[in-house]
Amino acid sequence: MEKLKVQKAAAQAVSILKGNLNNYTYKFPGSNSEHLFYPETENTEWTTGFCTGTYWLAYELTAEESFRSAAEVQVESFYNRIKQKIDVDHHDMGFLYTPSCVAAYQITGNKRAKEAAILAADQLISRFQVKGEFLQAWGEPGAEDNYRLIIDCLLNLPLLYWASRVTGDGKYRDAAVRHTKTSIQNLVREDNSTYHTYFFNPRTGEPLRGVTAQGYQDDSAWARGQAWGIYGTALAWRYTKDETCRELFRKVTDFYLRHLPEDMVPYWDLQFPEGSHELRDSSAAAAAVCGIMEMCENGGLEKEEQSFYGKRAQKMLESLIDNYAVRSPKEANGLILHGVYAKSSPFNSVSDRGVDECNLWGDYFYLEALVRNIKDWKTYW
Repeated sequence: MEKLKVQKAAAQAVSILKGNLNNYTYKFPGSNSEHLFYPETENTEWTTGFCTGTYWLAYELTAEESFRSAAEVQVESFYNRIKQKIDVDHHDMGFLYTPSCVAAYQITGNKRAKEAAILAADQLISRFQVKGEFLQAWGEPGAEDNYRLIIDCLLNLPLLYWASRVTGDGKYRDAAVRHTKTSIQNLVREDNSTYHTYFFNPRTGEPLRGVTAQGYQDDSAWARGQAWGIYGTALAWRYTKDETCRELFRKVTDFYLRHLPEDMVPYWDLQFPEGSHELRDSSAAAAAVCGIMEMCENGGLEKEEQSFYGKRAQKMLESLIDNYAVRSPKEANGLILHGVYAKSSPFNSVSDRGVDECNLWGDYFYLEALVRNIKDWKTYW
């Protein structure tokens, strides 16, 4: 793919973000668009960090102070959120605080951002369950009906590695390593597809069963979950150099690639075949691209593997640019179209939400993928 194409795509994305600053500085976009335009919300739910993260990426691309100023306003909101414990009783502290506050501290040295991110890491490890050795995703800690981990949490762990690095306290890293080990032992099936969530016995820690929340059914492969597995194992390799993580990266990535339709952007669940009338999930593709690029850049692959996986990541990104990127702010105020937050099926319990819409994580990972192609970028994760 020509670098000029990537640069033009990034310029278009930055232009849309610049147009959003008036509405989404003191307020945040909702997790997903509604009729392709994001509603204004407060700093709640698990996705707002991706908005701030796109501003930091845009600032690193352009050095425009308007992006830094907006991001710093939002960092203050994240500081207040963790201090006041507003909607933080879940495992998504990494999604919230890594692209917002860890990024801020890395780029500007903002000490309030550092403090907020450390407090978020404290909040995250408070969910660590000794019986089973994992970070409980949702619900009251220890509650039997929610005694489970989910594959998404692999992307929350970099916050813990960062916290150990800046504080010198190994407790954060220890929790991350133990959670990773439990995750990779239980979430990846024999065919290298992945479970979305996995339950444990709260009295003994014994692994019980894998079930879906947002996939089509328990034994299918939710596309975004598989993408989290790709990026999560790549990050786990970077932080631990555990050979199991490197091998699982290859396996979960190969499964994902084998189940892509012709345009390299998955249906929302990987069980659907080419020609299916099911919806795509562009956000899964964006996260998968970043995960593959991460592994190509962090020394986890041999030269031939870097070429093999790298070429496929480029094809996936090119498809997003050509077929999914928003062309005009009159069309939508997100960055990529055709994302799926949650799609109901006869076998899951979710309601349709953000179906065939933009979503914040899709926008963020799309822009991250572009930035990775344009400059020597120091990761936030």
